[in-house]
Amino acid sequence: MSLPFILIASVTLLAAAAAMSLRNLVHCALALTVTFAGLAALYLNLDAQFAGFAQILVYVGAVAILIVFAILLTRSGDTPNQAILAPGWIYGIAISALVFTALGWAVLNSSALPKPAAPAPEATVKNIGEWLMSKYVLPLEVIGLLLTAAMIGAVIIALREMKTKMEGDRP
Repeated sequence: MSLPFILIASVTLLAAAAAMSLRNLVHCALALTVTFAGLAALYLNLDAQFAGFAQILVYVGAVAILIVFAILLTRSGDTPNQAILAPGWIYGIAISALVFTALGWAVLNSSALPKPAAPAPEATVKNIGEWLMSKYVLPLEVIGLLLTAAMIGAVIIALREMKTKMEGDRP
C-alpha cells in the first residue's frame, strides 16, 4: 500500500467515526462531508476518475450541502447536549469490532478469493456519458426530478417552520 492511500484512508475513517460519535448535528454533517471527500480521493487514487468526480459532485457538492442546509434551517433554538460521546458508545464499539471480525474471517476464508480476476472493462467518462444520455436517459431524468422534489419539500418545510415561529413571536 502506498503512503497517500494510507493517509487518505486514515482521514476518511477518522471523519466517519467523528460523524457517528459527535453530538452536535452540524459537526456530524461536516465530518460526513469530509468522509465523502475522502472516499472521492480514494476513488481517484484507484484510477476510477468517473466514480471519484461523481462522488465529489453528487455527495460532497449536493447531498452534504443539502444536509447542512436542512439542519441549519430546521433546528430549534434549544442548545444540544454537550456530551461528546453517546452513553452506550462502549457497546457500539464492541458490536462493531465483533461484526468487523466476523466479516473479515468470512472474507479471508471465502472460496471466492483464489479465483483470477476478470479483465477490467474499458469504462471511460465518454462511454458512461453516452450510456447515460442514450440507454439510461429515463432513470437519469427520474432521479433529477426526485432530487428537485426533495429540495422543494425541504424549502416548504423550512418556510412553514419559520412562519409558525414568526407568528409565535408576535405579541
